[in-house]
Amino acid sequence: MRFPEESLHYIIQRYTRKTGVRNLERAIGTVCRNHAREVTTGNRNTAEAGLAWTPVGGDVLFVEAGRMPGGSKGLIMTGQLGAVMQESIQAALTWVRAQSTRFGIDPDVFKQSDIHVDVPSGAIPKDGPSAGATVAMALISALTGRRVNSDYAMTGEITLTGLILPVGGMKEKILAAKRSGIQHVIVPEENEANLKEDLKSGQLGGVRVHFVRSMEEVVTLALLPAGQ
Repeated sequence: MRFPEESLHYIIQRYTRKTGVRNLERAIGTVCRNHAREVTTGNRNTAEAGLAWTPVGGDVLFVEAGRMPGGSKGLIMTGQLGAVMQESIQAALTWVRAQSTRFGIDPDVFKQSDIHVDVPSGAIPKDGPSAGATVAMALISALTGRRVNSDYAMTGEITLTGLILPVGGMKEKILAAKRSGIQHVIVPEENEANLKEDLKSGQLGGVRVHFVRSMEEVVTLALLPAGQ
């Protein structure tokens, strides 16, 4: 593998907000592992950007999803995830399975494949419902082969019927997206009022906020057509 200088700059700007080189090393390692897995298995993993609240402010959280031939393990979850986040992942998978015909996913793939959802930086505990919509998008991308628009990040809890419910820490999450150079942010419609109260329009910079009520709206906004 070769990393052109512009690729390294992109990784540094988008994936390594903290000082030092440890996060850069981890990011490069993730790229290498995903590429090696794709070469050896022919399966493509996908990563989707979600927004998270932390005690020191907002952050961009990347959720990776992939599938492997097998089916004996079913759903694999890694990344030191708390109970609430594991429930969000389960809910996201249930919704995707229910919508499999709509997205052209063979229902048998869920019986014949193991599906892996990973939230990198496993040494850091993670919990909360904010990643539900992000996980659902990563799963759809992995199972359809369609890419997610890299200009988008999102946050929101998902229900079994695909509703997107409000979450906390919206101001911090939007500012984290702005710092990371993300142009579009998808957030729950029910967060619109408090977001307008907490965040002045001048603080958004070039970030465009999309308010949604359902997972169908998220897919329409962020999932690219096949072949793009």
